Amino acid sequence: MSWTPDELMTVNAARALAGARTCFVGIGLPSAAANLARRTTEPGLVLIYESGTLGSKPSRLPLSIGDGELADTADAVVSVPEIFNYWLQAGRIDVGFLGAAQVDRFANVNTTVIDRGPGRPEGRLPGAGGAPEIAASCGKVLLVLRHSTRNLVERLDFVTTVGHGDGPGSRARLGLPGAGPVAVITDLGVMRPDPETAELTLTDVHPGTTPEQAVAATGWPLAVAPGLRVTEPPTEAELTALRRLAQGAPDA
Repeated sequence: MSWTPDELMTVNAARALAGARTCFVGIGLPSAAANLARRTTEPGLVLIYESGTLGSKPSRLPLSIGDGELADTADAVVSVPEIFNYWLQAGRIDVGFLGAAQVDRFANVNTTVIDRGPGRPEGRLPGAGGAPEIAASCGKVLLVLRHSTRNLVERLDFVTTVGHGDGPGSRARLGLPGAGPVAVITDLGVMRPDPETAELTLTDVHPGTTPEQAVAATGWPLAVAPGLRVTEPPTEAELTALRRLAQGAPDA
């Protein structure tokens, strides 16, 4: 079997949803991973999108939270205030799955604006959406993005969403009830917060990747866990399901 780096990242992101019952899904890479998990190992996973769809089962990857496919295949559609007030902030959602433009060493996220340097206008990004509330209130949070010094930075240009703030105890001081980010999955490997420092640490690399590659592609001195693991290669079933999803084909 052969696969692309994006397929390897998406498969491992889907695996990170093992045992989850409910998932608040972001558009893009998180949506691909969550829908892959529902098509493979987690058929009972309830996908929730911030437009108000509960239990969506799209036959193709949605283009946005307003994609009609999400409403057409949902178990129920409720208002946006109900999603946030009665589902998310009430603690009823196990996992929040988010993408990011920038992530720092404490898994804080920027999806608002990029500093393009002196004399150049700011680069505008999609903005916060529901990400700050998702990261605050879900039981735990997963992040997925491509691994580069452009995306994994020493200092965010703007803090859109708080992960672990400025380190241990930051979430508690801010009154954030959820556990925050527990893993950052990239096309090179997986980083998890260190239990003592809350700083992201490389715990896994993907097949064919070295820890040196991951360290070189990170904007801060990335720590490597002593028991560094190598993730399992994608199975034929996982790749087939992911490619059918990308093509808009129904579940096999």
